[in-house]
Amino acid sequence: MNVLKTAIESVLIFEPKLFGDARGFFMESFNQKIFDDAVGGHTAFVQDNHSRSAKGVLRGLHFQRAPHAQGKLVRCAAGAVFDVSVDIRRDSPTFGQWVGVELNAENQRQLWIPAGLAHGFLVLSESADFLYKTTDYYAPQAEGAVRWDDPDLAIAWPNVGMAPLLSGKDAAAPLLRDAVLG
Repeated sequence: MNVLKTAIESVLIFEPKLFGDARGFFMESFNQKIFDDAVGGHTAFVQDNHSRSAKGVLRGLHFQRAPHAQGKLVRCAAGAVFDVSVDIRRDSPTFGQWVGVELNAENQRQLWIPAGLAHGFLVLSESADFLYKTTDYYAPQAEGAVRWDDPDLAIAWPNVGMAPLLSGKDAAAPLLRDAVLG
């Protein structure tokens, strides 16, 4: 598995080795030792989630506040998404910066988003199955969001030929400067 750095030092891209032939492919989707070595310490995952979304659905930008902050290891098992991580750690040198990566069923890339970052994705294909491992359980009282189109963030979301389909909660999310982060 190859590990690639991004513009936000703690956000990492994992590229698994695919072994394919006429029958299909095989890949090791997770290896605890390789992961721990890449992130610089042991990470325990406690919950796996799976969502399916239609083209144009934009989920995010979500996070959980301490003491329930979540790290996430995400991937797209079917279809394609544009996945975004935003550094919302006020004491970070990359506060307010974002990283965007296409995750899809062809490249099988995974993105590590450590606790303290907001996360969202836009579905590029007709539908997408999105999987993610989390380091803490979902806690609704710790839930937070930042608006997907915050002009201060200036995220370059791809054009999918339609306005993003948002939940009511995501449409009403505050700008980063107004969000309760911690």
